[in-house]
Parts: sequence; structure tokens; C-alpha cells
Amino acid sequence: MEMMYELAAFVLKAGIVVFAVMFIAGFLVQVSQRQKVRKGELVIDRLSDDLRDGVERLRLELLDKKQRKKAQKSLKQQQKQLAKESPRKRIFVIDFKGGVDANEVESLRREVNAIVAVAEPGEQVFVRLESPGGAVDGYGLGAAQLARLRDAELEVIVSVDKVAASGGYMMAVVGNHIQAAPFAFIGSIGVIAQLPNFHRWLKKHDVDYEQITAGEYKRTISVFGENTDEGRRKFKEELESIHRQFKTHVQRYRPNLDLNKVATGEYWTAQEAIEYGLVDSIGTSDAWLLARRESHDMFLVRYIQKKNLGERVGRHAVATLQALTNFMHKQP
Repeated sequence: MEMMYELAAFVLKAGIVVFAVMFIAGFLVQVSQRQKVRKGELVIDRLSDDLRDGVERLRLELLDKKQRKKAQKSLKQQQKQLAKESPRKRIFVIDFKGGVDANEVESLRREVNAIVAVAEPGEQVFVRLESPGGAVDGYGLGAAQLARLRDAELEVIVSVDKVAASGGYMMAVVGNHIQAAPFAFIGSIGVIAQLPNFHRWLKKHDVDYEQITAGEYKRTISVFGENTDEGRRKFKEELESIHRQFKTHVQRYRPNLDLNKVATGEYWTAQEAIEYGLVDSIGTSDAWLLARRESHDMFLVRYIQKKNLGERVGRHAVATLQALTNFMHKQP
């Protein structure tokens, strides 16, 4: 038992050293690459082929050897026949999983650029969207990118499996059709801003804080200074202005919505949201795509941003530390 503890202690110490070295190396590399422009690549996957292959593979596995051989022959004949027929309709698929800062909009921009350049009017774009919202400017730009698809006369179907709230719904509402899984969270048409204030703590410790501005409302609310009722009032006015613009945006794409009921900042499950008109149908993205695997060619369009060496080293360092932690927890 004692030897096991000594071994565990040695492994932990060695791991800490390795982690420190990798962390420092990653930091130095990242600093050296900070000024370099990170590039990525556009990746296209034939999603319909993957779905069809998966279904056929399962069907074949359920047959005995004789039946499987016969089914494989029949499948090849069907594939040859399909190749001779006229091209099927196309669906372009985009995945958007947004964080608070909405940095993912940069990849979305490139994906939209590619689709708009090749898609023909009337074709469909299926957007699998997941986001609880975040920065107004970021999600406003995300909504504008999806609007470009509609401007190109493409039909935009937005599918929400988990959540499209606040900025997420700001993007989703651009779609010609919104579907959502039964317990997906929808809505939160509102605006929020919150920040701490350290003025009393600084005053208690005799620390002066000075802030010099030009313009009456250059800074309305401060983190370190003493906030005034006038500043709070002005800040509230700014939030109300953004909220009005948010509601106008929603009304543009969903003119029949009763904003007095839905633009309160509340959110609902899709089963409730459909009653308010926030979504059009209940269903999952998988079911929607699977139902069209035979009738359409579906292309998943992804822009993958390459990670620099510093990020890769940092990721490996975290993984190493996690492995060491798990090892220690498993010891008696």
C-alpha cells in the first residue's frame, strides 16, 4: 500500500512538471503566433450518403448470409439506376453552436458565402442551431448572415434540438420555418446587462478611482466608480432601445406574433412555444434529415478553423493533467 502511494506521488510530481513545461511552451508559441492570421478550410460532407449507408448497413446485418448476398446485389442495381436518373434536389446543411461571445459567426460567414455562391434559388438550407444567446452585436451579425440566405431566394429551415434563446432566437427567427425538439427551450426575447460594482470596497480601503470622459453619456455605468441614478436611467434607456429593435426584428419575420405575450424575456419549451407561434413544428433534426435521405442529396458545409501549435499544446496539457487526476482518484 505504501509503495502504491509513493508511486502515485511520483507520477503526480512528474505530471506537474510535464504540465508546467507544456503550458510554458504553449504560451510562448502562442505569443509568437499571435500576430499571424489563423486560417481554416471549408469541408463538405455528403450527409445523405452517410445516412443511407448507415441504414443499409444495419438492414444487411439483420439478414442471414444468403439473404444478405441477394440484398447486396439488389442494392447495387438500385444504385446504378439512381445514377442514371436525373439529379435529385439538394439540401445544404449548416451547424451553428454559439457561445456567449458568438465567435462562431466567423465560421458561419464563410459557410454562407460558399452556399450563396453555388446554390440555386428555391433550394433549401437546413440550419441546426443551438445557442442560449450572448453578445448583441455578435448574434445580430449571425442573424444577418442567415438573412443573406433568404435574400438569395433560398428556403431556410432552422432546427433547434436543445435551445434557441435570446440571441439564439434572434438568429432562428430569420428562418422560413422553425422546428424544435419537444423539450428544446425557445424564446427569451429580452435584453440583459449585469456587472459588479467595487466602489464601496475601494472606498473602504482608501483607494481613489478616477474616470475622465468627454461626452455626457460616454460612460453611464461604472464597475469601479460610484454609479448615479441618472447613469442607471440612461443605461436602462439604452437596453430598452435594443429591446425595441429586437422586437422589430422578430416582428419582421413573424408578423403574426403577439409581442406583448412573447417579448417579455421569458422562454418556453417547444411544446408551449408552438402555441405562441414562436416555432412552426415539433421534431428533431435527425428525423427531418433521415426522412429526406432518399429524395435529396444533402451536403454538410463546415468551415473548420485550424488550431495553432500553442492551442494544441495547451489542449494536450489539459488532457495530461486530467489523466493524472483520474489516476490519483483510482488509487486505494
